[in-house]
Amino acid sequence: MPAKSAAQQKAAGAALSAKRGDTPKSDLKGASKSMVESMSEKELEEMASTSRKGKPEHKGD
Repeated sequence: MPAKSAAQQKAAGAALSAKRGDTPKSDLKGASKSMVESMSEKELEEMASTSRKGKPEHKGD
């Protein structure tokens, strides 16, 4: 599933880094903290690889 905002894409990238062991999980905050537990590495890769071009910084409701 592609990211709907730049913030979501960045959070997925941080969670992916922690899941791979490149970043300590204790460094995660907010959405990335829950993403690392609830999403698979493949799902995080998909979301993190989404282009930010044309995406809002934060998703509006």
